[in-house]
Amino acid sequence: MKYRSTICKPLPYIIYLLLTFPCLAQAQNAKVKSPNGKLQVEVFLQQGQPYYRVAQGGETVLEDSPLGLKTNLVDYSDELAWVDTVRNTIRNTYRQEKIKRSEIHYQANELVCSFANKSNKSLKVVFRVSNNNIAFRYEIPESGEPLALVVEKEATGFNLPQNAKGFLTPQSKAMVGFARTKPSYEEGYQLEQDIAARSANGQGYTFPCLFRTDNKWVLISETGVRGLYCGSHLSDPTADGTYTIAFPDEKENNGFGSTGAAIGVPATTPWRTITVGEGLKPIVETTIPYDVVEPLYEPSIDYEYGKGTWSWIMWQDQSMKYADQVTYIDLAAQLGYQFILIDTWWDQRIGYERMEELIRYAASKGIGVFLWYNSNGVVNDAPQTPKNKMNTAIARKKEMQWMRKNGVKGIKVDFFGGDKQETMRLYEDILSDANDYGLMVVFHGTTLPRGWERMFPNYVGSEAVLASENLMFSQHANDMEALHATLHPFIRNAVGSMEFGGVVLNKRYNRTNDGGNYRKTTDVFQLATAVLFQNPVQFFALAPNNLRDAPDFAIGFLKQVPTTWDETMFLDGYPGKYCVLARRHGNTWYIAGVNALAEPIKLSISVPMLAGQEVKFYGDRKDGSSYTKQVKVNKRGNISITIQPNGGVVIVQ
Repeated sequence: MKYRSTICKPLPYIIYLLLTFPCLAQAQNAKVKSPNGKLQVEVFLQQGQPYYRVAQGGETVLEDSPLGLKTNLVDYSDELAWVDTVRNTIRNTYRQEKIKRSEIHYQANELVCSFANKSNKSLKVVFRVSNNNIAFRYEIPESGEPLALVVEKEATGFNLPQNAKGFLTPQSKAMVGFARTKPSYEEGYQLEQDIAARSANGQGYTFPCLFRTDNKWVLISETGVRGLYCGSHLSDPTADGTYTIAFPDEKENNGFGSTGAAIGVPATTPWRTITVGEGLKPIVETTIPYDVVEPLYEPSIDYEYGKGTWSWIMWQDQSMKYADQVTYIDLAAQLGYQFILIDTWWDQRIGYERMEELIRYAASKGIGVFLWYNSNGVVNDAPQTPKNKMNTAIARKKEMQWMRKNGVKGIKVDFFGGDKQETMRLYEDILSDANDYGLMVVFHGTTLPRGWERMFPNYVGSEAVLASENLMFSQHANDMEALHATLHPFIRNAVGSMEFGGVVLNKRYNRTNDGGNYRKTTDVFQLATAVLFQNPVQFFALAPNNLRDAPDFAIGFLKQVPTTWDETMFLDGYPGKYCVLARRHGNTWYIAGVNALAEPIKLSISVPMLAGQEVKFYGDRKDGSSYTKQVKVNKRGNISITIQPNGGVVIVQ
């Protein structure tokens, strides 16, 4: 039932409501369940402040957790009265080539709780509860002036049980790291952390945040963030294990720009998402970041995805010259790839005129070119060029017009460093303008993508992780490579495309494969990450010498492995220990697993879609050497596998 009324000024609003609608005195809570009835959200008022709690199968997942927000002029978090409750059923079917599943059928039960504060200012909290997923956001209807507000703080919280353990990456301090470019979502993880532990940097934790409580898993993140709001993260917890939404540090962007969000009423906030599972399957397979958002514009062309080569990861800055890029174009052509990424300094070391010639050469080989750009020239000290080409509309459109004229397929834009609304506007502006010129966009040194695969048709991935460049920079990163690989499918890659730039077949990290940091993982481990790490455009860290010194079966696999998937299934694993996934492209299944444990792990995995079939198996021996053979899955669809330490397995239908 909906209540509509004209408010009498002499009476305080809450008293007026209670006198006019006596039923409101009892309307202090509401519940909504998932379509299968297992996941429940209860919303309630406690002394004028809204809260919610979450249960699955009758067991508490989140205890009493606060709701509400505060703006510079209106407080929507306290002294609220419950006005009405509306329930809806949400059904939506959509297709999306760029995520872990190509066809999605989303069904949820929606609960809209309307509140009003003592000044008769309205706030709605919208919950959508699907099987294993919750998404909620705030809506601020128009209710008289003021219409222009700044959200300064959210009360939104997540109160986890005291026995919960966190798998978390700490938010970086602002304006630190290389050329003062952080935060760039490239911190390490703290595993099995006590619920009340403080973050390493005192800045809270970066989305997404994974928690285990008894036999249940909870993944918390957000989606639908664009230029109309700031990005957020979780605060450090209170003593009772409550994490709240934290806005960007004021020091980000060299101190420029608000830490809050400027909104115009009526307004909506981004969605906060909670994925809940009795095991890890719902965590890995969730599509909630995309289920509750919509495309913001139509694609200007039919974008095509695929694989590319990339000289920088092995040959570094010195390779930004014409001859070396010709070598990598030829490598892409030999591998049957679609793209080459030409990285930083190309404008100075190759130049625009010769770049036009290079793009034509690539096109003659059937290879499309991605070009690297510095995102800015004003918010950090990163010196790499081209810079001052992406951060203003006039320069950006002029540059993109040149790219379209010469047939460039996409851009990689780097060094953002922050989540302020100013930066979110820049992301949106780059994506929107790039679409006008038929350009795909990859972001590095960047924030987490928040539903962008569906919102922006030309968006094709973000780094936002300790990616392959760290393997070049640090032996420690190589020592930890297997552990990190077992985390990403459960955390970072569970909520968004991840442009890792990996799959290394060199034994050593240098141009001649005989010096620098050394790889501790096996060749099949590397092949497995081509399946485990999901991104619609993959720039692999292959080098020309790999055509001579890598196993033929590895090169053959990397020629055929797709970058888009129609279905994803979690088979087995535990974050920080091991992970086995299955992904389907068309009619072909790929099974991939990696092991971060010190001992071999033996598993019996269920793959009923391969029952009775002969498949190609890639594995490792005890000495770390890799091999391939044909094996047969039994009629029940079970197969036994052994994954060596720092090793992997791949099964191809």
